Amino acid sequence: MSATTRTITAPPSTAYKIVDVPELQRDVIKRYAVPGTFVGASEKESPWVPFGTNAAIRHLAFDVRHNIFSNILWIKSKGVVGTHKHRGTVVMICLEGSTRYLEYDWVATPGSFIYETPGLTHTLVTDDPNGVKLFGWLQGPIEWYDEHGNFVETSDVWWFMNHYETYCREHGIPINKQLYL
Repeated sequence: MSATTRTITAPPSTAYKIVDVPELQRDVIKRYAVPGTFVGASEKESPWVPFGTNAAIRHLAFDVRHNIFSNILWIKSKGVVGTHKHRGTVVMICLEGSTRYLEYDWVATPGSFIYETPGLTHTLVTDDPNGVKLFGWLQGPIEWYDEHGNFVETSDVWWFMNHYETYCREHGIPINKQLYL
């Protein structure tokens, strides 16, 4: 069987070493590639920043080139994150507790995958007395609305960067440059 038609049933190498892989564009990649990042579990690397009275956000990444931000949203007990509309794609995984949208008939529990498409309006709630923690990878702005459907504010990567940096400055916490992609 040729290399181009071979079916992979498991990773082809179990070598516990760095492998030098051939790369035709090695020089260009070396000049222009942006390295990835790592943010550890410590709150020293990214603190919980209040987000309303019953929630907090642990910021994980900001990508200004693509208006992408990533975080863990923690709603601390039964409660709601207001009605909002995403203008980009959202990917979330429920880490702890449970959550749902008032507009849908499903409930996310730990390990559940949530994929939101642009333009839909919904209201995030948790009925769990212990709240919920959600990992999120969000692209594009979020429009927030009050209980009467009136537009209140837009939050995007710049808003979330300001949210993080303002909190850090006010509490004497160093800005973690690893969060900026």
